Amino acid sequence: MFNLSAASSAATSATIVPFNASQPPQSTTSLLHHKRTPPTSSSSSSSSIVCVHLHSPSYLHSNFSPIKAMPLSQTLSTAPSHQPHSPAPGNKQVLISLSDKKDLGILGTGLQELGYTIVSTGGTATALEKAGVSVTKVEQLTSFPEMLDGRVKTLHPNIHGGILARRDQKHHMEALNEHGIGTFDIVVVNLYPFYDTVTSAGGIDFENGIENIDIGGPAMIRAAAKNHKDVLVVVDSEDYPALLEYLKGNQDDQQFRRKLAWKAFQHVASYDSAVSEWLWKQTVGDKFPPSLTVPLSLKSSLRYGENPHQKAAFYVDKSLAEVNAGGIATAIQHHGKEMSYNNYLDADAAWNCVSEFTNPTCVVVKHTNPCGVASRDDILEAYRLAVKADPVSAFGGIVAFNIEVDEVLAKEIREYRSPTDGETRMFYEIVVAPSYTKKGLEILRGKSKTLRIIEAKKNESGKLSLRQVGGGWLAQDSDDLTPQDIQFNVVTGKTPQESELRDVEFAWLCVKHVKSNAIVIAKNNCMLGMGSGQPNRLESLRIALRKAGDEVKGAALASDAFFPFAWKDAVEEACESGVGVIAEPGGSIRDGDAIDCCNKYGVSLVFTNVRHFRH
Repeated sequence: MFNLSAASSAATSATIVPFNASQPPQSTTSLLHHKRTPPTSSSSSSSSIVCVHLHSPSYLHSNFSPIKAMPLSQTLSTAPSHQPHSPAPGNKQVLISLSDKKDLGILGTGLQELGYTIVSTGGTATALEKAGVSVTKVEQLTSFPEMLDGRVKTLHPNIHGGILARRDQKHHMEALNEHGIGTFDIVVVNLYPFYDTVTSAGGIDFENGIENIDIGGPAMIRAAAKNHKDVLVVVDSEDYPALLEYLKGNQDDQQFRRKLAWKAFQHVASYDSAVSEWLWKQTVGDKFPPSLTVPLSLKSSLRYGENPHQKAAFYVDKSLAEVNAGGIATAIQHHGKEMSYNNYLDADAAWNCVSEFTNPTCVVVKHTNPCGVASRDDILEAYRLAVKADPVSAFGGIVAFNIEVDEVLAKEIREYRSPTDGETRMFYEIVVAPSYTKKGLEILRGKSKTLRIIEAKKNESGKLSLRQVGGGWLAQDSDDLTPQDIQFNVVTGKTPQESELRDVEFAWLCVKHVKSNAIVIAKNNCMLGMGSGQPNRLESLRIALRKAGDEVKGAALASDAFFPFAWKDAVEEACESGVGVIAEPGGSIRDGDAIDCCNKYGVSLVFTNVRHFRH
């Protein structure tokens, strides 16, 4: 028995395209609202949310008297008699509330030129004033100062009444008129930077995280999005140009309004999912909560799916757990044709496999299965051996490396001829590596205009793995176990030699990435043959033996699951082929047959007690 030491194991978004301009709503108010940076925020890059409201600058310096709590016996008439400013009829008003003030000056200037008044507080007001835009304090609409360390600023009937009132409902408009409330035609809001704050490198304490949860912002966004027939809502600075163009026209494009409303609800949903994910980890922390939301952001529309008749797109997982966690989804493409649906699947399989190895390694993948794997101190030799394992399958495949691709390696990739005829230059769809030298990248670009050159970061361990089935999703821990995490228990009379142990560890790491039923034959840190995806293990074995050829003598064989039969079946055929050691999980009711068979042929058998199914 030998023991190996343990090792450490939003939402979719889219840019709104300018539509034909349409008629701005009839009654208007513009309000640039409150400070959008939470009082205890550790982020210095965001400060205030804006509500734009068209008002006279003379209202910028209103004074407020302290308001005391009243006994219930007192009537409302005893309350301080602050009279909210009521906008003049026909004024166009905008409510803007921004943490991220990108292009705020452009927006404010554009709105002001179109006749909108801007009302704001805090850092947003300052930014607008610096841009030469006139602003009015939001307090002058509410006749109430912000309170509770800024937690309550815009949560007021004078704000939400102006957003939610339906212009086509007479009693709505009469109610606004009775209380001196103006309507808002536009609401421009983005939220506290909760996502960036809780994923910052320095981390964040619980109380600071709580203070970064936006309340007023989502309330205004949802209110405006619900009433989008009358109120335009914008949550993304990329939509400012489209908004201004729309306002310059005389049409009423409801599709434009609906798309903005959809984006607003999606923005809030993504935000809420981040808060929910973070808070769950602060409480129970179990990986499988009773309810799960996965925010996805559209990265690209694909030419088609697995087949040309299937439409497809690629989304990036914006869950907090995926921040800086590596993987193909966040990889950089330096060159080549756009990635396809199948390219992403194959690149992911190749990258996940090669990243498991600590020594310089090359992995070649075809249809998500590694058809060639080799580890060597000399990465050029590793590359040649990986291709040699199955050059027919390697042609048109994906090549992955776990070390930087330099000038020398790039030349070898570009010029290497197929071992089948020594003449045909090898063709690949994708090359994946953690980095490239400047010269190496230049050389690879010269190999083909279509060759996709991908730079990726290693996937972190401990991720949640999701897989869709009809009407639902399966969730599980990622399979992060490596040979260093498990015990290889010798169960036969013959003990493997040191070199055989190294071979069986290498084979075991390879077989983990092969589709079940999976068999891998390896020697000297090089895959000699593999059989994958067969309904029975015997057929997978025969495929692997055929690929390994005469090199099978003394090699190691790994099976991703136990052998259900031994005599006149896979175990005996493997022994007769000349393999030196077999690794399997064990656990069959016929394990004794497998042990007896290996003892008969003088083959070492080790049980791992770990299965690596891959469907």
